[in-house]
Amino acid sequence: MGRIDLDCVRLSNCTPAVPPLPPKDTHGRHCSGMIYHTSTAPWSLWERLFDEGYKADVMICTDGAGIVYAHAGVLGMASPVIRGMIRKSTRQGCYRKISIHGVPYNAVRVFIRFLYSSSIEEAEMEEYALHLLVLSHVYVVPQLKRMCERRLEHGLLNWENAVDVFQLALLCDVPRLSLICHRLILANFKVVSSSDGWKAMKQSHPILEKELLESVFDEENRRKERIRKRNERKIYLQLHEAMEALIHICRDGCRTIGPHDQDFCKDQQPCSFEACKGLELLIRHFASCKLRVPGGCVHCKRMWQLLELHSRLCSDSSACRVPLCRNFKDRIQKQSKKDEKKWRILVKRTLRAKSINGAPFFSLEAQINSSSCPLLMGSQ
Repeated sequence: MGRIDLDCVRLSNCTPAVPPLPPKDTHGRHCSGMIYHTSTAPWSLWERLFDEGYKADVMICTDGAGIVYAHAGVLGMASPVIRGMIRKSTRQGCYRKISIHGVPYNAVRVFIRFLYSSSIEEAEMEEYALHLLVLSHVYVVPQLKRMCERRLEHGLLNWENAVDVFQLALLCDVPRLSLICHRLILANFKVVSSSDGWKAMKQSHPILEKELLESVFDEENRRKERIRKRNERKIYLQLHEAMEALIHICRDGCRTIGPHDQDFCKDQQPCSFEACKGLELLIRHFASCKLRVPGGCVHCKRMWQLLELHSRLCSDSSACRVPLCRNFKDRIQKQSKKDEKKWRILVKRTLRAKSINGAPFFSLEAQINSSSCPLLMGSQ
């Protein structure tokens, strides 16, 4: 017994202590302190499943006798249309057979792979974007459809393929993309109309070509109308500024415009009214012209018109310091209805042009809105 006890003592002194258990995790389980990661992402496993065709049960026939093998469960979950096709398909051995025609074999393969992994390479998108747009629309894969739409909008759309993309956007119900194509065609009509896509559309869809031509003509007419209105507004704005400068000259006195028999002061600072620069010579000429009658001198005729326009804008001719303001006001009642209508239109458009570009320095609008001028109130 003593010998056994000594042996036990020797063993107890030589045997190392048992290591402690690893700490417990949040779920009360012991962990070793080491975390293992896998380098294979889930989507790559799905791609391997597609590439290797492990236990595939669907055979997809494409153009050129190409065949793509896939799994009915994956296709059915990704596309309701393909799910219906599989249900109605015939079985050949261990495979159900369906067909996808009208697009290249590689495009079909890229499309089916997307149903597995929800990803696509950039090079494949650039090459098969139009085919994938059609497939995603026909087989109701909205995620791929949005990806194709965004990629075409940002980088792949140009004047060479604008017509083709426009037709596909109309067929595939992509309104935003069709609108962008339409604007691109209108903006580059000369080069687009010489492209192969336009020639093909001319043969296959003459009605669509006619609609595009009509839209081009309408856009050109609208552009000309915008230019005409912009030039017209510019003229009316100049008239309004001339009225402001005329009031400034006659009421306050412009420092750069002295008596007609004196020269300009070269060292004088320019007037803040830009129209004063144009009125300086006109007023000097009007003051010294021998033919100062309407129709006798072109420059004097313009001055007469400016004075009459001012009288129609002025609300208090009795206190106005602009020459002939009261005289023109008295002549208004004697004018014909035709001339009166023209003046009313001129007054209205002159005020509107200034209201678009900003409030005037002198409140001519306040004068026009005064109740003491019933003629101008009736013209508004």
